[in-house]
Amino acid sequence: MPSRQNLLGFWMLLCGVLLFGGIGLLLWLDTVLTPATPERVALWVLGLSPAVVVLLLGVVLERRLFRPLRQFQVLLARLVASPDARSDFPLDGWLKPLQPDLDHIRDGWRGDRSRLRDAHDEGAAEALRIQQELEGVLQVLDLPLLICDDHQRLLLFNPAARELFHDQPALGLGRRISQLLPHASLNDALKQLPQDGSPRQLLLPGEPRWLRCELRRLGVRHGGALITLRDTTHELESDQRWRRELAALLPRLRGHAGSLGSAADALVQVEHNPELQHRLEQAISQESQALSQKVEALTRLVESHQLSQSGLEETWSNDLFSALGERLHEEAIELTPVGIPVWIRVDGPALLAMLERLIRELVQIRPVEALDIEVLLGNKRVYLDLIWQGEPLTDHQLSLWHALHLFDDPLSPRIEDVLAQHGAELWSQPRNDTDTASLRLPLPASSRGARPQPRAEQPADQTRPEFHDFSIAELPAPDAALAHTRLEELELVVFDTETTGLDLRGGDQIISLAACRILRGRLLAQDSFDQLINPQRPIPPDSTAIHHLTDADVANAPPIEVVLPRFHQYVGPGVLVAHNAVFDLLALRLASGETGPAFNMPVLDTLLLSRAIDPTLEGHGLDTLAERFELTFPPGTRHTALGDARVTAELLLALLPRLRSRGIETLEQLLELQREVEQGRPS
Repeated sequence: MPSRQNLLGFWMLLCGVLLFGGIGLLLWLDTVLTPATPERVALWVLGLSPAVVVLLLGVVLERRLFRPLRQFQVLLARLVASPDARSDFPLDGWLKPLQPDLDHIRDGWRGDRSRLRDAHDEGAAEALRIQQELEGVLQVLDLPLLICDDHQRLLLFNPAARELFHDQPALGLGRRISQLLPHASLNDALKQLPQDGSPRQLLLPGEPRWLRCELRRLGVRHGGALITLRDTTHELESDQRWRRELAALLPRLRGHAGSLGSAADALVQVEHNPELQHRLEQAISQESQALSQKVEALTRLVESHQLSQSGLEETWSNDLFSALGERLHEEAIELTPVGIPVWIRVDGPALLAMLERLIRELVQIRPVEALDIEVLLGNKRVYLDLIWQGEPLTDHQLSLWHALHLFDDPLSPRIEDVLAQHGAELWSQPRNDTDTASLRLPLPASSRGARPQPRAEQPADQTRPEFHDFSIAELPAPDAALAHTRLEELELVVFDTETTGLDLRGGDQIISLAACRILRGRLLAQDSFDQLINPQRPIPPDSTAIHHLTDADVANAPPIEVVLPRFHQYVGPGVLVAHNAVFDLLALRLASGETGPAFNMPVLDTLLLSRAIDPTLEGHGLDTLAERFELTFPPGTRHTALGDARVTAELLLALLPRLRSRGIETLEQLLELQREVEQGRPS
């Protein structure tokens, strides 16, 4: 159907031609025929009647046919995009008799969809149960793990992996493992994994951590691999310290042992020379003392090494105190935890053994039967206090305790080893305004702070996180021609920007950049990029009135030079999508300049696609299309980069079925349709 503007223009032109043509003809006839008054009136009525008839006919057709047809077009578009959409525009005019048939078709379609959905739900019930059990295991598993397909695309990751890579925008379903862990050794190892599922170990160097990987091939259809990760930075550093100290100590031991052997041989040969014999005996004595000192140093190294291999772990203070209280129960020592419990980073077994030894030593020199134990949050440390009724300990007493072994084993670690492991020291002091004293131990703090963080169930009103999608393995290989990729197989990154103004070439800058991802026709709820940017220039009040961002909001945000590479990494091999993409893409490319990342991937524009599908409808702005397809902005998200990006993503998902119904199946066809609209050619 022609557009409303074309029909209106043609109608007005026809009315004008008939009106002015009729007037001209009547004036000519009046001059030639000079009719009487009755004939002149009849002649003018006949001459003007065609224009009047066309005018009235146009009004009738607009109200009875053309407007109902446009409403019918909107209803069909809404029905294709969302079969459950409401019929806000009931048919009227000459199309009103079609309303019962349209309602019958729509109700039948909805009924068929409902039956199909019920059948699908019944068939997928067992798969859903298995999926929920898998998600439950993933939620409680502390070991970071990844599963990728044969093309090294990420199919699954667990919350522990998300915490490990929390600062990596490359973590996301469908992303390449090489983007997350850019190590050639990992790429080669994944290609050469044995088919029998036997593991392969790999150590990946990195900044700021070293990761030990265990790789196993999965015997499944997509031929993927299971990757488990462990942060071994602390262990490697401890091992290197041990090796350095041992490497420095062993040559000295060999030297002293060699000197002793040489002196002993010489002593045998000088039995009749008392002076030389005395000198040799002195040398043997000195070397024996030096050797004894080195052996003692070696013993200390072995003792401390037992702790250096143990990592510091997140521990809830109340759990530690409970275990300590059970150990002291037999000694009739009452231990009372006080204050607010917190998370601490400690070697639990070693710290528990040290506290038990300290308390046993304390009750031997102080008449203590009851102790309070408390943890206090400091700036960067947590202070653990043992509190008793009486006087504080002296520095001399504390220094004697440093050398005590934790256990009866002569090679067991000492108290000073545990203190060194935690970067701590002991001191005793009186408590303010009381007759009590305390033994204070500073410990490493945890980033969790003072709240226990159990793994709670997902709130009912919050979208479940996307941790896995094994259907990614069915996608074409990454090196396949992107142009021939089907629309439902595309990885789409929908983005939006907020700027200081509209004059990008005149100096206006990006102040907010956000994106979300569509994978296999689904908008991933937890996969997003959202970053404020410091434009390094004031934000005009007129712009703030639109997006509500002020100079204070972006004062501590990173500059665009920092954000763009991270956003480019987030996009990866995806296809960019935006509404009125010309503006947003220009903002990215001007910000990138000649040295920044190049955004030269294909770009889809939902504004142009909407024009291609509905060229006769008026209004293709984001607000108009959101109302047309019943898409809603959550409160406060309009004119925010992430809010607009997510609604644009939902709009694209609403347009895709209508594009496929018009024979648009691949990215190449979609880009060609978009070019035709952009160049003003009919689609």
